[in-house]
Amino acid sequence: MPDTTPRPPRNQPWEKGWAPDTSRIPGTRRLWLAGTLAVATVAACVTAIVMTDREVDEASGTPQTPVNATLPGLISFGSPSPSTTAPPKGKGGLSSPDPTTKAPPRHSSTPTPSAEPSKPTAPEESSPAPVSRWKSVRAVNYPDRYWHATDDYVTVDPITSASAAEDATFKVVDGLAKSSCYSFATSDGGYLRHRNFVLRSERDDGSPLFEQDATFCARPASSSGAVMLESVNYPGRFLRHRNFVVRLESYDHSDLYRRDSAFQVVAGLKD
Repeated sequence: MPDTTPRPPRNQPWEKGWAPDTSRIPGTRRLWLAGTLAVATVAACVTAIVMTDREVDEASGTPQTPVNATLPGLISFGSPSPSTTAPPKGKGGLSSPDPTTKAPPRHSSTPTPSAEPSKPTAPEESSPAPVSRWKSVRAVNYPDRYWHATDDYVTVDPITSASAAEDATFKVVDGLAKSSCYSFATSDGGYLRHRNFVLRSERDDGSPLFEQDATFCARPASSSGAVMLESVNYPGRFLRHRNFVVRLESYDHSDLYRRDSAFQVVAGLKD
């Protein structure tokens, strides 16, 4: 007959006088041991790698790259150097007015194109200087007409009398405001100057404005043997005749303007 005597139940500590410890999480000791082992393993690996790299560098003799060195692939910007190029002077290659320059003692001379050409025109050689002391100014497109100082304006007229020849003859002197340019003195002691942009004969009042208004710089004209006369205090404005009155007008790049502003300085009609 089988033994049917029941076995006493196990794991019943209350029957033996002790109770389980519920303040500790099961498996905590194992977790601490595993974590400590992992940290030790990582530290050992890092130490081994560092020692290996150091031995390789010492063996190869390769110098260490400085921290602040420029590495390939990085963009470096240098400080811009100050510019030493000065901006060009004057306007369009033409001379600027120089009102502070005093002219030397005035003497007879003949206007010829200066070394710096006018912007809108091509350089041309001027005609040979006439030997006459007094000069007359002839229009290129009206070769029978000359500058003629009347009571009000300077016109471009045919000269048919001795008195008209005297009024059409001028003494060319160094510019009152700029010695490298020219002024035109009249036989009665006056000068040709522009006022309200019209050329006329007036007495020198000694003012800087008069000296600038009476000073003109010779520029090469489009016609061979001729010059254009540019105002020293209005760069870009040239003397030209319109309706046979000599005026100071801005260059307009037209063929008519080029013809009307081209003049030849010839021997005086009355010497």
